[in-house]
Amino acid sequence: MRKSNQDIVISIFVLLSFCRPALAVDAKARELVAKHLQSLGTSDARSTLKSRVIEGSATYRVLVGGSGAIDGRAVFASEGQKLNLILKINTVEYRGEQFISDGNKTFTAGTYSDKSRSEFGGFLRGEDIILREGLLGGAWSTGWALSDTAVRNANLKYAGRKNVDGRELEAIAYQPKKSTDLEITLFFDPETSQHVMTTYKASMQAGIAATDVDTPRLQPTRYRIEERFSEFQTADAFTLPSRYDLRFTEELGSGFTKTVEWEVKANKILTNVTLDPRNFEIK
Repeated sequence: MRKSNQDIVISIFVLLSFCRPALAVDAKARELVAKHLQSLGTSDARSTLKSRVIEGSATYRVLVGGSGAIDGRAVFASEGQKLNLILKINTVEYRGEQFISDGNKTFTAGTYSDKSRSEFGGFLRGEDIILREGLLGGAWSTGWALSDTAVRNANLKYAGRKNVDGRELEAIAYQPKKSTDLEITLFFDPETSQHVMTTYKASMQAGIAATDVDTPRLQPTRYRIEERFSEFQTADAFTLPSRYDLRFTEELGSGFTKTVEWEVKANKILTNVTLDPRNFEIK
């Protein structure tokens, strides 16, 4: 029986789909990830990890596009692939941030007085792969993206050594299985293999200005998130950072830039505690 042209096209498409290269981890990235995991704790300790709660103080600062700082508190709870990060301050207009992932769906709270989301919250809602991949919070999370690369099926590529603020770090480019416009880079201390920073970069093309003359002058809107981890301490068989700095920058096409920062200092780290399932409900 002769195949129709449509059948031939379908057959070729199926064949090509099987020939696509699978996402992979290159050898140097694999070696660095293995060392990093060893820096967290023994394989036995990691295999028995079910849940973790980190509580501490938090300071919110506006670094660019305003000024001011206010103290609050932070709670980072995780269980398996689920997480709930609360960054809380007591002000009338803005109450902080809350990000939840149930391992599949995500939720970003509206924390302004009118229930709208902050610039940071709005961005993370749109780019929620940061939550779903277990990237946010780094090794604080039981669902940390590097804990099981086979589950994530991400493409990890060793990117060499980079100079970051005068400090030489080893870098891995992280490409999630699901396509994203984010450029994600993980950084590690070359001596300890501890994960010390993650950067996320994205840009959005400018729209149309009020006049044809002004449209070509519009610049893309650029976003950058930085997570920095430091002051490592050992407790409950794990070596984890006790300080977490989370910074968000939005650079508008108009030239206006705003940078905010959350500085979190952990004062309590609890491992394998029983957590109420409602902590991870998507609202």
